[in-house]
Amino acid sequence: MRSIWNGAISFGLVSIPIKLVNATESHAISFRQIHTEDGGRIRYRKFCELEDKEVETAEIGKAYEDADGSMIPITDEDLSQLPIPTAKTIEIVAFVPEDRIDPLQLSAAYYLAASGAPAAKPYTLLREALKRSKKVAIAKYALRGRERLGMLRVVGEAIAMHGLLWPDEVRAPEGVAPDTSVTVRDKELDLADALMDTLGEVDLADLHDEYREAVEEVVAAKASGETPPETPEPATGGKVLDLMAALERSVREAKESRGEAEITHLPKDQTTKKSTSTTTKKPQRARKSTAKTTRSKPQADPKKTTSTASASSSATSSASASASSSSSRKTAAKKTTTSSSKKTAQTPAKKTAARKRSA
Repeated sequence: MRSIWNGAISFGLVSIPIKLVNATESHAISFRQIHTEDGGRIRYRKFCELEDKEVETAEIGKAYEDADGSMIPITDEDLSQLPIPTAKTIEIVAFVPEDRIDPLQLSAAYYLAASGAPAAKPYTLLREALKRSKKVAIAKYALRGRERLGMLRVVGEAIAMHGLLWPDEVRAPEGVAPDTSVTVRDKELDLADALMDTLGEVDLADLHDEYREAVEEVVAAKASGETPPETPEPATGGKVLDLMAALERSVREAKESRGEAEITHLPKDQTTKKSTSTTTKKPQRARKSTAKTTRSKPQADPKKTTSTASASSSATSSASASASSSSSRKTAAKKTTTSSSKKTAQTPAKKTAARKRSA
């Protein structure tokens, strides 16, 4: 790999000669600008505005534009003689735990390669010290016309350096979060957890740039005179009306894409409530049908029937009792009349006998 910077790592009084190598590479497809009428290349030419003529790259330097518009020339020799120790040195200033570094500060990544045999021993010493301490080194270095901040860490058997933004270059997230008060229910969090579990983990090596592959297919098709493939329109999410339904559908689709069964990560309390409500609804339907039957064909109340029967039986017994008492009264009256008539018949006879005796 080609080095882009040569210098040394300053580790206290230890100096480690190194070469800076890019740790990443871009696979993005680049396009050229053309004239749409005839396909000719569009090129930019550099002109001197004072002489109004094109100049070569070797004739071009750099300058700082002052507030009044005047140009102050700055040469490479001026920059190489800057009075700072990091001009050709990666100066380690501290060792901190890796979780102290905000990922927002991370920028370009480089490998630090030992430069020559004398650098092997101190290079290995720094690498093993970083491994054992489980810390990263914070360093300062100068590259491409400015002093930068870096983080050194171990990657495999090599030392890598990540460029860091200065703390004042990271903007605070003001006005980014919703400014309205939102309450998230436990059921929604449970479904979100279920969706996260369903999506699971992924090997980053399996991920690839589908956009670049699609562009390459279009370029290959047009180069061979074929019709470029049509890309299906992505499904629009639209406005979320029911968050719970959207989460359940997301879990279901994620499981289907993985060839798994239906949702099994639903919250237990929600499943219980659903089954309970289902069993509760069935008796309600039965009650409705029973109520309809009762309205169409009213049934006699057993209590009322019993009381009516007892009332009728008591009425019958009282009626028979009154009838028997009245018949007995009539019989007694007849007896009284007969006896009185006998007494009346006996009285004149007694009187006649008395008269005969007196005569």
